[in-house]
Amino acid sequence: MDDERLDLLEKRLTALEARLADTQAPATGDEYWALTELRRRAEGRSCVLFTGAVQLPTGEAYLWQETVATDGVLDGDLADAAPALAALAHPVRLRLLGKVLAGRRTAAELADGLGTTGQLYHHLRQLVAAGWLEASARGSYAVPGPRVVPLLTLLATAGLR
Repeated sequence: MDDERLDLLEKRLTALEARLADTQAPATGDEYWALTELRRRAEGRSCVLFTGAVQLPTGEAYLWQETVATDGVLDGDLADAAPALAALAHPVRLRLLGKVLAGRRTAAELADGLGTTGQLYHHLRQLVAAGWLEASARGSYAVPGPRVVPLLTLLATAGLR
C-alpha cells in the first residue's frame, strides 16, 4: 500500500472515530437527548428514530440513523413486514446471524451445531431472501451494512439486553 493511500485511510479512520465520539450523549444530563432533538426536527409530525453506532467483534464499524414517519407505517399494510420478521422467527436463524456478526462467515464455520448441511442452507437461503444476509461469490455470508443496526435494534427491543 503506498504512503498516499495509507494517509488517506488514516484520515478517514480519524474522521469516523470523531463521528463515533460525537454519537455519545451530551453531558447535559438530558437522558432523552435524542428524543429532544427528534421532536425539534419533526416539527409536530409523528415519527420514530432508529440510530446506532456499532463496533462488531470483527472490527467492522457501522454508524446508522433513520427517521420514519409513523403515518407511512400505519397507513401501509403491516402484513408486508411478515416475511422479514418471519425470517428472524427461528432460533437457528438467529444463531446464524449471531455467528455472522461475530465474524464466522463461511458455511463451514457456520455449520457447527446447527443440524445437517441441508438444514443449514435452508436457513441461510431464508435469511438471504429476507435481506438479513448477503452471500458472496466466494461462499461467505455477511449482514449487509445497512441492516446491522436495524437487526440489533429488533433484537434489543425483543428484550436482549
